[in-house]
Parts: sequence; C-alpha cells; structure tokens
Amino acid sequence: MLNTVKGQAAGLTRDQRNAFVAAYLGWAMDAFDYFLVVLVYSEIADDFHVSLTDMAFLTTATLVMRPVGALLFGMWADRKGRRVPLMVDVVFYSIVGFACAFAPNYTVLLVLRLLYGIGMGGEWGLGAALAMEKIPTERRGFWSGLLQSGYSLGYLLAAVAFFVIEPVFGWRGLFAFSLLPALVALWVRSRVEESEVWEQSVRLNRTPAHQVFRNPAVLRRFVYLVALMTAFNWMSHGTQDIYPTFVKKGLDLSANTSIAIAVVYNIGAIIGGVLLGAYSERLGRRRTIMIAAAGGLVVVPFFVLSTTVGWLMLSSFLMQVCVQGAWGVIPAHLTEMSPDAVRGFYPGVTYQLGNLIAALNLPIQEALAERHGYPSAMAWTIVPTLAVVILLSALGKEAKGVRFGSGGAGAPSGTATARS
Repeated sequence: MLNTVKGQAAGLTRDQRNAFVAAYLGWAMDAFDYFLVVLVYSEIADDFHVSLTDMAFLTTATLVMRPVGALLFGMWADRKGRRVPLMVDVVFYSIVGFACAFAPNYTVLLVLRLLYGIGMGGEWGLGAALAMEKIPTERRGFWSGLLQSGYSLGYLLAAVAFFVIEPVFGWRGLFAFSLLPALVALWVRSRVEESEVWEQSVRLNRTPAHQVFRNPAVLRRFVYLVALMTAFNWMSHGTQDIYPTFVKKGLDLSANTSIAIAVVYNIGAIIGGVLLGAYSERLGRRRTIMIAAAGGLVVVPFFVLSTTVGWLMLSSFLMQVCVQGAWGVIPAHLTEMSPDAVRGFYPGVTYQLGNLIAALNLPIQEALAERHGYPSAMAWTIVPTLAVVILLSALGKEAKGVRFGSGGAGAPSGTATARS
C-alpha cells in the first residue's frame, strides 16, 4: 500500500508543485468558508432570529450559484488560459467572503452567499484542470486524492478556527479571518505558469465550445457526469452538513465535542482521499469508487445510531474514509473524461450542476429531522445515495491514462481510449 503511494508521490518540478499547491489551497479555502456556515449557522440563526430551516438555505444559496461561476470562469479559461481567471476568481471570492463578516441581517448575508457561490463555482474546475494538466499521467491518482483532500483540510481548519476564534470574536470573526488564507492562495497562484496543455490545444485546435458539444459522445458524457456528480455531492453533503447539528441538537452534546468529532472525521477524509486516489491507478477509477461507496453502506448503521463520543468519532471517521475516498478519484476522473478544448469548462460545470441539484440536501434533512429525528433523516438520505453512486459508476466508463493534449475537440471518454 505504502509503495503504491510513494511511487506516485515522487518529486514534481517547481511549476508542477506550484500549480498543485495553488489548486489545493483554493479548494481548501472553498471548504473552509462553506463549512464556517455549517458550523455556526445555528448561532447566526439566533442572532438574526430565523429558523434553522431558513438558515440551511444559506448553504443552498451558495450551491445554487456555483454553476454560474463554473460557466463564466470555465469559458474564460478555455479561451484565454487558466492562470488569469484563477487569480481573478480568488480575489473576487476573498472580498465577498470577508464582507460576510459585516452583514447586518439575514437578507444581506444571503445575497453575499449567492455572490460567494459564483466565485467558488469557478475554483474547483479550473484548479483541478490546471493541476491535472501539469501532473504526470501515471501519477494522477495520488495527486487527485491529495488535491481532493484539500476540501477536508479546509473543513478541518474551519473546525480549528471555530475552536480558537469563535469564542473570542464570534461568527463574524471567522468570516473576517477567512481573508488571510485566501491571500496566501493568491500569492501562490501568482507564481504558477500557464498550462502547456492548454497552449498546445490552442495551437492545434481552436474548435469553439458549441461545436465540441455537437459531438453526441461529448453531450452524452456531460449528462452522465452531471448525474454522477449529483449523487457524489448528495453523498458528501448528506454525511457532513447536518452532522455537527445532529451532535449538538440531536444528542445534546457540547459545541466543542461536535468540533472535536469533526476534526477526527476530517482526518479520516484526508486519509481516505489520498489512499484510494492512489489505488485508483491500480484498480481503476470506477472500481475504486464502487468499493468506497460499498464500504460506506456497511458503516451507515453505526454512523446514524451511535450516541457516545467514542462511537461517534469512530463511525464518522470510517464514513469519511469511504466518502472522501471515493471523492479522491474525482479530480483525475472528471479531467480525464473532458475534451481538451473545453477542459476549463467541462469538469467544473458538470461538478457544479451536480452541486446545484443536490443543493436541497440540508433543508430536506433538517425537515426530516424535525419530524422523524436525525438518525432517520440521515439514513433515509445517505443509503439511497450510496446505492446510486455504485450503480452510476458501474454503468459508466473511464479514461484513466489518457494523455492530455492529444484528443483535440473529441471526448476521450466517448472514443476508443475509454475503458468500460
């Protein structure tokens, strides 16, 4: 196991490292700010005198606007390159995230979260495309898993910030603090060179995006990936978003206990993402996803029925090893399935459209919890989702090992390079 990881983690060039670190930090910032709301939305609800169900729509607002950001920044990146759009993006969402600290009421905060969603919509697709285009083909699995673990690191940092900052400065202080790591991400991003794959694709083929989508294989694969990402986003949000509230409100444990549990399961998420991402080079992308989701189904009873701190930590740790282990495959999987001509647009928009469809997860879980309790709300949403992830992965294809820059406007996943 360790040999597999070590082999793929071998040294990168300075530019490859910078591109990866920039994407990693940007993705971590995405999770950091998103989960700030998850961790404190009950506190914000008390301040603004709104219900928890209404507050849950703050996360929905962010998710709803992400496809807009993925579309705008993705089209820009395919026309003009990855580097400048990514830098503009981080500046935009940094300013909006900082402004959330000064929202005077729920309505203003909701508008700011809508704008923040646009910025974060552009982050994942462009960052993943740039990083994966620079990483050597045979090492994508490990670096894909490590990149995706940036999301778990962001959640982990949000939990630590809640411990340290919230008791002193409240929830507003957390949003103000988010400006600092965003500026670090901007500095690293300014040192990244343009994608050679993008430059080569522009020289060899200037096919417009609308012509690329006239290829039936490209369009079919786009619809399939949106469905897959819907299931994936429902899986991750279904096992994470409501969990801190379940621990605090459902089990009547302290906020500090809730955050301690979040720290533990995010460590599991990082481990799962890196290990299963690396093993997807040996097992294949789809098979790795199916194994991880099947493991999650085994863990569900312990995850939703545990009531003691020890079992809560163990079950949530194992659940996130499985859930984020499956996610560790996704940066490589989506970029490999994307045509060269629209790789800035294609992975980000499919991912964010899936996020959009899954945006009602938290309000639905909260509504179910009010009527039937948190264990039932989680079980009734998580079990079907894990089953759908397995089914869609079994029905799909993959393009592991495809060499970027050689496919022109065609879809590698819809041609002979795809693996069933």
